[in-house]
Amino acid sequence: MSATLSRRIGLFQAIAINMSQMCGIGPFVTIPLMVAAFGGPQAIIGWLAGAVLALVDGLVWAELGASLPGSGGSYVYLREAFQYRTGRLMPFLFVWTAMLFIPLIMSTGVVGFVQYLAYLWPHMTKPQGDLVGLAMIVLVTLLLWRRVERIAKLATVMWGVMLAAVGAVLLASYTHFSPSRAFTWPAHAVDLTHGHFWLGFAAGLTIGIYDYLGYNTTAYLGAEIKNPGRVMPRSIIYSIVGIMVIYLLLQIGVLGALDWHQMLDPNSIASTSVASAVLQATWGKSAADVVTVLILVTAFASVLTGLLGGSRVPYDAARDGVFFRSYSRLHRKHEFPTLGLLTMGVVTAIGFLIGRHTDLNTLINLLTTVMVIVQAFAQVLAVTVLRKRQPDLRRPYTMWRYPLPSLVAALGWVAIYGYADRNAPGYHPIEWSLAWVAAGGAAFALWSRFERIWPFGPKEIREEFRNADVESELPVGA
Repeated sequence: MSATLSRRIGLFQAIAINMSQMCGIGPFVTIPLMVAAFGGPQAIIGWLAGAVLALVDGLVWAELGASLPGSGGSYVYLREAFQYRTGRLMPFLFVWTAMLFIPLIMSTGVVGFVQYLAYLWPHMTKPQGDLVGLAMIVLVTLLLWRRVERIAKLATVMWGVMLAAVGAVLLASYTHFSPSRAFTWPAHAVDLTHGHFWLGFAAGLTIGIYDYLGYNTTAYLGAEIKNPGRVMPRSIIYSIVGIMVIYLLLQIGVLGALDWHQMLDPNSIASTSVASAVLQATWGKSAADVVTVLILVTAFASVLTGLLGGSRVPYDAARDGVFFRSYSRLHRKHEFPTLGLLTMGVVTAIGFLIGRHTDLNTLINLLTTVMVIVQAFAQVLAVTVLRKRQPDLRRPYTMWRYPLPSLVAALGWVAIYGYADRNAPGYHPIEWSLAWVAAGGAAFALWSRFERIWPFGPKEIREEFRNADVESELPVGA
């Protein structure tokens, strides 16, 4: 009998996993990027826009995750929705792209880790920073080489460290807060008739949604969530709302504690380690050192939880015969996907080196464009397709004001994708994303021919969740 995943993760642990992945190092390295995108403290607009997109897209994830609680997240949703016309093409393409964009997201956390480590180690050379980042990735992979409930407990502890780091920065910011610094905007800061504003808005929206990414981490662990019809949507929505409040307070507090002009100098501490700069300016160097250590732990936790969820994506696809079969194997003792974890670790290392030798903004645009095509757009469409194809599917949670959130989410993703080349000039993220998807299509053609499935064989329709009672699988008292 083949090994299967067990439902061991409850609501509190699910929220901790999501929020650890969402916050992580993100806001501590992107606040200066957001200020640079907007050209001043009006950068708060970017955080608000990112929150709106995260909320409406989170409602998409909540409905899909509650009704289709399988391991793999989007893989499951796209498989169920698009099998009627294109067979296994869409889930295959999702896994193909996820094997790239998920570890690229993790690599930004490693880049941030090294940036903040440089505050404690000011004479660190670039090669030394590269080695530190690669060593961190190896350590994360080794820590994930164990049972999932142990990782969930560790994630809960690290979530507490993340809250302590954010709390310290907030306290330092608001005890030395200057309203004039935070709320005095440059002339014509919001000129809706000028193209420069919309370019900055698109850049800020991209940075903002990058910082909120992670609200879907538990969806990748759907087969390991207790009572998924209740826990899944709540873990997503509660995580987004909680992080939204934290981010808005953090952005306003930092702008009130530091002169935003300092964040525009790429060689200043305010640009590379803005949280450390706030603590140093308010409470002194010793306090800044302590909080920097907490931020390093937070960055480590975000990479840990992200690779935990991401490694499950190719597992479920391979188990169902939609990806390379070698990815379907679980560790005999600890019951986790071994090859998926190793592959994600390797790609994270490559992405880290790319980010170190270009810049963080370029890496963010590369990963978001790859993610948008197959995951974001297709998943918004999947909600509508499933409502029509499987109207009797058990839906413990349904999207509020459907289809308005889906439409708003689609518009947000269009803005991010359409402006990507202008936000990362010279690196062509749109072209690279199209090339990667095209390569995935070619790989699918070769793979499907070898496996003798559609379009080179019969089309199989499997409505796995239509008549399934997921709750009945839970043990008594769960």
